[in-house]
Amino acid sequence: MRSIRPPFAARRGGSARRRTSPVLAAVGLAATLALTATACGSGSDTASGEPTASASQAGDGKIQIPDDIKNKLKEHGIDVDKWKDGAWKNWDKDEWLRQADDFINPIIKGLWNPDRMRDAEDPDKNKGVDDNDLTGDQGVTDPEPAPVTAQAVKTSYHASVPVAGKVFFDAPEGTMVCSATVVEDPAHPGKSNLVWTAGHCVHAGKKGGWYRNIAFVPSYNDQGRTEAQLQNAPREEVAPYGIWWSDWAQTSDQWIEQGGSTGGQGASYDYAVLHVTPEKGSGGKSLEETVGSALPVNFNAPAVPKVSSITATGYPAAAPFDGQKLYQCTDRPGRLSVAQADPTMYRIGCTMTGGSSGGGWVATGSDGKPALVSNTSIGPVKFGWLAGPRLGDVAKGVYDSVSKKFAGQ
Repeated sequence: MRSIRPPFAARRGGSARRRTSPVLAAVGLAATLALTATACGSGSDTASGEPTASASQAGDGKIQIPDDIKNKLKEHGIDVDKWKDGAWKNWDKDEWLRQADDFINPIIKGLWNPDRMRDAEDPDKNKGVDDNDLTGDQGVTDPEPAPVTAQAVKTSYHASVPVAGKVFFDAPEGTMVCSATVVEDPAHPGKSNLVWTAGHCVHAGKKGGWYRNIAFVPSYNDQGRTEAQLQNAPREEVAPYGIWWSDWAQTSDQWIEQGGSTGGQGASYDYAVLHVTPEKGSGGKSLEETVGSALPVNFNAPAVPKVSSITATGYPAAAPFDGQKLYQCTDRPGRLSVAQADPTMYRIGCTMTGGSSGGGWVATGSDGKPALVSNTSIGPVKFGWLAGPRLGDVAKGVYDSVSKKFAGQ
């Protein structure tokens, strides 16, 4: 089985650098550029759309990139035309931007065509959290929960769980996929463009950098078609509510500094918030208006023993699943501690596999309404449970920072 995310080695002693106060990973460069993919197959994959706020359209129909954006890209050694023609595929360590203020994600129109989305893989192949990573002296851990069989969500997905969708991105290993949730934006009530996912779905952690071509597809494969049925499906069926590119991304500073490729290190801070913009225009509608819903985020959820049940949603991609259909697990959570110094995580029994990473965990709030309380972060080498971070002050800081950044727009 493949894990929910690349495993992380348990931190020993003081080997990992920690800061005395949470430092947000502010993403300082949001270059939302409308480019045209040159490697697309059919004409439908390169359909024209409205230019974004960062680009204008000349009389000949070509996208014009503002000089200030071009200059910022040049500061990072990025040539717009070369990036469009495939320079983004260069993952050389010296070229891979990793710092918090290095994030760039130019729109390449038509890049995410139906075939590319269908073939995207679980980023956590053959990796998982081993029992040796969960030692008894690392805080409170409850007994391992019994596996809960993941249940297929009733179609249409938009009618059942309108806030759920997939995040697609490119990594050094290839085209990858995670799950995500539309969340409310306090700066734009009823008109949110915010998406919640896992930190490891946007950034590789301490030994890597920002992933590329990050895009969100709400209600992916809304009718729950099989992989075979999707072979010749039009883009409108695979992505009925459009493809929304991330023009801003933020994760925790702890994830960037501690996240790695083995064990569970950094998992307690494994979350991210995206601000998105439509690839082809949305008639002026926000993401929330387009899908008709967004979840509030509860940063003051009760302690684990006081939560009666949590429902996790995602698109599991590792066997026995294929990543094309939406599933859910509901269970009473227990506690999981990977590192004594880090916040205790939620853990539930669930048979979902890799690909469900980043998917929302929902619990009923004190007002009787559903709210996001976590996201899928890690799972064991042998599937049977999932764990997600409990959202506190650091998570709220990430969320508030992204919201405030776009408050005046």
